[in-house]
Amino acid sequence: MDAPAPSSAARDGTDVMKFAQIKDMTLVELSAKSRDLRHEMFNLRLQQASAQLEKPARLHVLRKDIARLETRISELRNKAK
Repeated sequence: MDAPAPSSAARDGTDVMKFAQIKDMTLVELSAKSRDLRHEMFNLRLQQASAQLEKPARLHVLRKDIARLETRISELRNKAK
């Protein structure tokens, strides 16, 4: 059997975070990861503004990853109530 074709994100070197990776993380780890990704997105936006951004697709991937993290954080907080 042939292996599935890599996604466009995998082909251009960006790293997509899978929900399976996220669900095993603690609330503290999720918050730290979200903070790190937001910081990276800020830096990429600065690069984009100065026309130095090499991988514009990374912004899209980061936005989706942050949404996944925030969704899981919200799930954990609602479950704790």
